[in-house]
Amino acid sequence: MWITRFKSKIHRATVTEANLNYVGSITIDEDLIEAAQIYEGERVQIVNNNNGERFETYVIPGERGSGVICLNGAAARKVAVGDVVIIISYALMEVEEAQKFKPIAIFPDENNRI
Repeated sequence: MWITRFKSKIHRATVTEANLNYVGSITIDEDLIEAAQIYEGERVQIVNNNNGERFETYVIPGERGSGVICLNGAAARKVAVGDVVIIISYALMEVEEAQKFKPIAIFPDENNRI
């Protein structure tokens, strides 16, 4: 049997941009995605602490060290610049692996730096 398990998260990042006129996704500072072991194109869930929205999109690496957290396309309507979000990735695992697996959580500061 396979289960979907919490793999990693970027906890309480601040949205720096919302770009409605882009073809979907979330752009995340490459330092953050590396630290959280999230990969380009990976599906992630976004939880907006300010308005309660929960939605899914995929990751695009942003400029390293920029602190960028930019929701693109339709997802831009679910946030406002300055909102605090949690970016969560999940993985399919066999039960035995899931029982031993240790997820990663990173906690950026108010400028989205680790």
